[in-house]
This record gives sequence, structure tokens and C-alpha cells, in this order.
Amino acid sequence: MTRTVYVNGDYLPETEAKVSIFDRAFLMGDGVYEVTSVLGGKLIDFAGHAKRLQRSLDELDMPAPCTMDELLEIHRELVKINEIDEGMVYLQVTRGAPDDRDFVFPDPETVKPTLVLFTQSKPGLADSPAAKKGIKVISIEDVRWGRRDIKTVQLLYPSMGKMMAKKAGADDAWMVEDGFVTEGTSNNAYFIKGNKIVTRALSNDILHGITRAAVLRFAREAQMEVEERNFTIEEAQQADEAFITSASTFVMPVVEIDGVSLGGGTPGPRAARLREIYLDESRKAAI
Repeated sequence: MTRTVYVNGDYLPETEAKVSIFDRAFLMGDGVYEVTSVLGGKLIDFAGHAKRLQRSLDELDMPAPCTMDELLEIHRELVKINEIDEGMVYLQVTRGAPDDRDFVFPDPETVKPTLVLFTQSKPGLADSPAAKKGIKVISIEDVRWGRRDIKTVQLLYPSMGKMMAKKAGADDAWMVEDGFVTEGTSNNAYFIKGNKIVTRALSNDILHGITRAAVLRFAREAQMEVEERNFTIEEAQQADEAFITSASTFVMPVVEIDGVSLGGGTPGPRAARLREIYLDESRKAAI
């Protein structure tokens, strides 16, 4: 069945959706995005994604294409039209499409932002087989630009990192800068030692994960200690457990880092419990 997508005010069959070749995201990577998960036909953590979207727009001096309430209604309408039970809604805002290519930003009074949304149906998203066996990661050098806290569409190096991992027989990669782990290619990274969760502190160096914020809150409520600081690959390899978080993977156990197995190569109890808590609480709060 052909999906219905949203482009600048219109709901269209995906085969009819078009964006100008002069769009700034296409030519300059001048755009931001968000991905919101859907469980049971409802949006997970939408308020957090909307807040982060506004922050990304503000940091790039990019006008919002509509209000966040209007954005919520577009999300809901696409979920309804496309009959999404479990899956995701992808949203992208760009600086728009001027008449020609230029490094200088176009005048926002005459060139309006481009707004695109589409859904992805992912049956079994919450009951992922990967969560039961865990994933393997490798480490790679982090050579991205310095404002990783802005969720831009500049995803070439993370895509290359995914392919490096695949070539090495792993599932993902953790990026390392100045000897310390920053984050995964599309997720935040953590390890667990005893009753303590360690993850990198928020800064311009990493994305401020919406799932990250929720999981750390739930961890503290479950009487786990949380330490936000820099850590090395070697330190993570000596941990009891490790995991990643993102809107599409929720809490995903990591069972191998650069060939070193954790917990006998099987997901540990704390990461599994955090995933369970996150899914339960997120379903309750979904809208």
C-alpha cells in the first residue's frame, strides 16, 4: 500500500511527493530532523522531541514552519491515515528552497521552511529480537563537526560508521574523541558497573537524547546510581553490562565491544529491566 506523506501543508501519496532541487537540505545539509516512535498507535515522548526540535531550529536561526500543536496534529493524522500501530514518524525541517544555490542564508520573509513528514511501519518494534540477544559494537574515531547537540541531517559519517561496523561483523559503532567515547552512530552510549550507570555528560559533543533523559530518570527512580562523565572503551569493556538508547531502539543491550564480551555475551538483568520500565512507562504517557 502506498504511504501518505506530508509536504508543506499537503497530505500526498509518497509517489507524488516532491521537493525542489534547490532545497537547502539537498544542497547544503541545511536542515534538522526528529524521529518519534509509535506504540499502540500513539506517539512516544512527543513533547520531548518537539522541545528538542525547537532548540535545533533556534540554534541554527531557522524559523519554525508551524506551531508545535499543529505539528502534533500532523503526526497524529499520518499515524491514523497510514494505520501505524508500531513504527516511527520522521520529521524534517529545512531552511527552504530559494531560487538558486548560495552559501548565504535566504531571506526568511520570502523563502519559507520546507516541512516533510512520513511514517515507517515497524511491527514488533517493542519486542525486538535484538533486545533479547544484544548487539555488538566497534569503536571508531569521531570526526564529526563540533555541534552534535543540534539534530541536523548531516548524517554521512554516522552512516559510514554503521557500514564500518557491518563490515567488521558488528551491529553498530561507538565514536571516540580524545580517548573518550562520545556516543553511538545514532544513539547514546552507557555501561553499568555494579549498581551504577555511566554515560557521557550533556554538552555540544553529543546529542541530547530524548530517550536518554527518560531512561536516566527511570533509573534514578529505580534506585540506580547515575554518573555522567567521560569514559573510555577500555573502561566499558570491563563493565558488567552496557547498552544504548534511542527513539527507535529504546534500551538496547550491548554484549560485545571491540571483540570483548560483556556478561558472558548475553544481555544483563539491569539493561533488560530498564528496557521493560521504559516501555511500560512510555506506553502509559503516550499521546
